[in-house]
Amino acid sequence: MIIDSHSHLNFKAYDVDRDEVIKRTQNQAVACIDIGTKYETSKKAVELAEEHNNIYAAIGLHPLFLSGRVKTDPDEGDFFVKEQSFNYEKYRELAKSKKVIAIGEIGLDYYYKPKTKVKLGQFKEKQKQVFLQQLDLARELDLPVILHCRMAHEDLIKLLGAQIAVSYKEIKGVIHCFTGGLKELSEYLNLGFYIGINGIIYKMNLDEVIKKCPLEKILVETDCPYLTPPQEKNKRNEPIFIKYVIEKIEKIKNMSYEEIAEKTAENAKKLFNIK
Repeated sequence: MIIDSHSHLNFKAYDVDRDEVIKRTQNQAVACIDIGTKYETSKKAVELAEEHNNIYAAIGLHPLFLSGRVKTDPDEGDFFVKEQSFNYEKYRELAKSKKVIAIGEIGLDYYYKPKTKVKLGQFKEKQKQVFLQQLDLARELDLPVILHCRMAHEDLIKLLGAQIAVSYKEIKGVIHCFTGGLKELSEYLNLGFYIGINGIIYKMNLDEVIKKCPLEKILVETDCPYLTPPQEKNKRNEPIFIKYVIEKIEKIKNMSYEEIAEKTAENAKKLFNIK
């Protein structure tokens, strides 16, 4: 079995043929962790996971939904959504499903940032506070976290380091769609986190990161419907295309496809407590 540790089959992009896409994952022995980005998509992820044996769910509020009026990506939902707040109890209720195996995707995203210094400070502080609330939920439920980080590695590493230093429970998780360098890799590994590798490796050079990262700390993911590997150019990404991520790692690490597929699945099972 291969585990796609980050998919969004709950998104609008799959409304027309979701059943067919899921059947292809089942036929090719691919299991998926379906990731929520706000309450609605988290709820949909749980519903899909409860309907299919090879799908698991993660629930959480993505940092992009914390600022002003956000236009949802067309693949996620073609409408404007109001700024969302993190309702601890509503997400806690969703997590009662046995198919919920993580809190995510949560984290920090400084890409679409305000231009004034005051608003920028408020923007960053709000993301940090909501992130800490979701870490609290993960600790209460003893679940790992799936972390989104864009243009915010320094702040995320500081926050995680401080939380781990004072936490009464271990914080474990994965840095989804890793885009850092060797310095960030070393710091995340020292904090005990796994590294999520996906199709971004066909867009930016992460060869040295992959070489240096121990295989036992790597998870493979598609982030579908995004980041389609070039071998399937002009197609919407889907979980079965995880094979191209594995093939790229195979070449960089000079290991067999089977070894990488088996070990990364084992890593995901260990992190997410998948039996």
